[in-house]
Amino acid sequence: MGAGTRKKLMYLNRRAPYGTIYAVEGLEVVLIGAAFEQDVCMAFVGDGVYQLKAGQDTTGSDIKNFSAAYRALGDYDVTRLYVERESMEERGLRVDDLMPLTWEDEDDDWAEKSSIQVVERAEMARLIDEQDVVFNF
Repeated sequence: MGAGTRKKLMYLNRRAPYGTIYAVEGLEVVLIGAAFEQDVCMAFVGDGVYQLKAGQDTTGSDIKNFSAAYRALGDYDVTRLYVERESMEERGLRVDDLMPLTWEDEDDDWAEKSSIQVVERAEMARLIDEQDVVFNF
C-alpha cells in the first residue's frame, strides 16, 4: 500500500451489546479509527445484530445504555454498517427492529441516507475478505 493510501478497516461485531465490554469498547475503537481518517466500516453478525436494536433499555440494571452513541457514527464518516440478514432472521429481528441510523450525503445536496445495509451471509464474507484489517469484537 502506497503512502497516503487509506487502509480499509472493518470492525466485526459478534457479541450482544451488554454482558461483556466488547460492544462498547468496539464502538470506542471505531470512533478513534474514524477520527484518524481511515476507511472504516462496521459489520454485525451473530448476537452482534442486537447492538443495533432500537429501544434498548438498561433501566433497572447497573449497565449504562450506550446505544445512542451509534447515532454519532455518521458524524465520523462511518456510514457503512453491514448487518447480516441471516443473523437477524435467526434472532427474530427485522430491519424495522433496528435503530434508524443515518448520515447526510454532502455530494447529494445533504440528503439523509441510511447507514444500515442488510447483506446476505455470502456477501458479508466477500466484504470481510476485501478489508485490509478486520478487528473482531
